[in-house]
Amino acid sequence: MKIDIITIFPEMFTCFLNNSIISRAIKDNKIIINIVNLRDFSHNKHKTIDDSIYGGGAGMLMQFPPIYDAVASLKTDNSKIIYLSPQGKVFNQKKAIKLSKENHLIFICGHYEGIDARVLEIVDYEISIGDYVLTGGELPVMAVVDSITRLLDGVITKESQTEDSLYNGLLKYPQYTKPKEYKGYEVPPILLSGNHEKIDEYREYESIKNTFLKRRDLLKNKKLTSKQEKMLENIKHNL
Repeated sequence: MKIDIITIFPEMFTCFLNNSIISRAIKDNKIIINIVNLRDFSHNKHKTIDDSIYGGGAGMLMQFPPIYDAVASLKTDNSKIIYLSPQGKVFNQKKAIKLSKENHLIFICGHYEGIDARVLEIVDYEISIGDYVLTGGELPVMAVVDSITRLLDGVITKESQTEDSLYNGLLKYPQYTKPKEYKGYEVPPILLSGNHEKIDEYREYESIKNTFLKRRDLLKNKKLTSKQEKMLENIKHNL
């Protein structure tokens, strides 16, 4: 996969690209990530890419021509163009899985008061990472790129992917490591039993319980098995 990121702050991505899973994925040729400075496509000698808003309004708006030209220089027949915006559809794991199957993604990082609305006519997806506003699109793009990268073949194990929270529509079960007891805080005995069938059943139950307690909205869109339905009823009864 190739990812191009159009931004006016390319330096923000230096640490992001040189650490952890992203860095390893790049070194292992699982992904190519290219940072594009939008100012290189400015139409004036001062390299400005923003201007005042027609009809009035606070702040400055990112201009259409530099963004259009930047996208045009990168776009191929296999490209999908993505703009991160609080007005977009909220990003989720299902969307991450879908995007991880694409060949080429182009991300546009907004800034200032936003972008000229004509940009929306050339994008394939307008995505939000939540109902709040940030100063720019760089941090949201990092979040989305990170979630996509870890889903690519060979970046992490398939087992790690399928056991993630939200992969199957539910939150993950609680996990523990050594020591088994510290200052009165103990690991559930079932996890130390060595009975893997019982452990799997415990984890499934705790996954449903975790989802019910923290994100009941997810259960509305999740088709539970008859076994899971019984677990859910038991959870409700015991609360």
